[in-house]
Amino acid sequence: MIRLRLKRMGAKKRPSYRIVAAESSSPRDGRIIESIGHYDPITEPATLKINEERAKHWLSVGAQPSDTVAALLRKQGILPAKTA
Repeated sequence: MIRLRLKRMGAKKRPSYRIVAAESSSPRDGRIIESIGHYDPITEPATLKINEERAKHWLSVGAQPSDTVAALLRKQGILPAKTA
């Protein structure tokens, strides 16, 4: 199964992340299929850039976002808001 998840980048204690499409069985920082954006929580305000077209493509072919990536996609308006 393909997952949309975060890949940790950056220096020690200064994390930044790439949002990637990867096989669910591959390690967190292992082999990826495609990088679709980046997220830097250190900056004020946090930097978030997602290729909306590619994210929608991966979701349409059945990729499952991780909880964190799903929240970031909702923040960008790519996924509908979570209903309670």
